Amino acid sequence: MSKSNGVALLVGAGDAIGAAVARRFAEGGYKVCIARREATKSQALVDELNAAGCYVRAFSTDARDEKSVQELFAQVEKDVGPIEVCLFNAGANVGKPLLETTEKLFFRAWQLACYAGFLVGREATRYMADRGRGTILFTGATASMRGGKNFAAFAAAKFGLRAVAQAMARELGPKNIHVAHLIMDGPIDSPEIHRRFMVDKGIDASTLPPDSMTKTSSIAEIYWFIHGQPRDGWTHELDLRPSSETW
Repeated sequence: MSKSNGVALLVGAGDAIGAAVARRFAEGGYKVCIARREATKSQALVDELNAAGCYVRAFSTDARDEKSVQELFAQVEKDVGPIEVCLFNAGANVGKPLLETTEKLFFRAWQLACYAGFLVGREATRYMADRGRGTILFTGATASMRGGKNFAAFAAAKFGLRAVAQAMARELGPKNIHVAHLIMDGPIDSPEIHRRFMVDKGIDASTLPPDSMTKTSSIAEIYWFIHGQPRDGWTHELDLRPSSETW
């Protein structure tokens, strides 16, 4: 493992994309901090990476709560080190017909996928701007670009997050802070997507042709690549999908 290059803070880091990004940045020598609502859910990953000689810690954080987000960043900066890269990966992928989309559901989808992203991005900026460097990454979805049938709430939230990321990129680029938004356009090879294929379509996703789903390790590799880009060639937005996906 290479010498540590600083801290990678991953907010909304679940067992799919978040875990894969944690592994990739830990492999690259970063101290990795995983933040999710219940830190205990990441204990197996923490144990795995610690056993491999990596530095990984998990934190319980409600990304929708301003005070909780502020306390997370302050604790990581104080106890672990300067945050060089921050990933916001939380989402609320719920699909409901319009007339079944309650006010509460719509608000909660926006709160988790958009408002929380604003809170995390703003707090990362607070520390990175003082140092004059850093990378802030946002995970988007097909809904970031297109409001699909039954996805009014999720699309509104993801559209909003994309706008936040664009505004941040235009403001922070001249300050040497790289802001990037990665659009996941297509199914991701994860236990949750496998479950949804079976429940919604009666399809065993493991029987699909090879490379029909994007592997989480491939997504993590793209984030690693973006973080390492030179200043004269920064990517802000990149869409990622399997070769078989129609778009």
